[in-house]
Amino acid sequence: MNARIRKLFAARESGDRDAAYQAFVELMKLAEKPVSWSYDVWDRMKEGLSHEDGHQRAFAAQMLAHLAISDPEGRMRRDFAALAAVMRDEKTVTARHALQSIWRIGLAGKDQRERVVDALAERFDECRSEKNGTLVRTDVITALGQLFRAVGDPAVETRAEILMASETDPEAQRKQRACWKKVTA
Repeated sequence: MNARIRKLFAARESGDRDAAYQAFVELMKLAEKPVSWSYDVWDRMKEGLSHEDGHQRAFAAQMLAHLAISDPEGRMRRDFAALAAVMRDEKTVTARHALQSIWRIGLAGKDQRERVVDALAERFDECRSEKNGTLVRTDVITALGQLFRAVGDPAVETRAEILMASETDPEAQRKQRACWKKVTA
């Protein structure tokens, strides 16, 4: 890992909120394309998924989701469940950050895409009785829309349509369809 990347991770972990945020933004931007340093940070990010601090858990989930395209060894296959678990985090904001970024794992290939779609569909179904269930379901549809827009896989669109059709609240269904349309346009 080069000095620049080390500095960004150090800044991300610093107490300086502005520097940490700027480092976060830059790291996420860099990881939108395959990077050579994914395995230099992979294990640390995996450990971060269970960190006591919700911000650290969210960052770890987001970073690993971005690094999935830089995973020729297929580590995400073994670590996916731990990352997906953060979508159910006790802190709503942490769970949402994980949920909103997990779709990026689907960019790494068909197998990963199927796992992501299945995990999102499961989350859609299981959250119906949760306090923020409507918000979670809308986030799921948005994540599926982002994945569909990125890869154009009709199976993703079909699964999203099935999920939206299963929504029993007409207003929530309308919002989901509006989100889908906005994201995929």
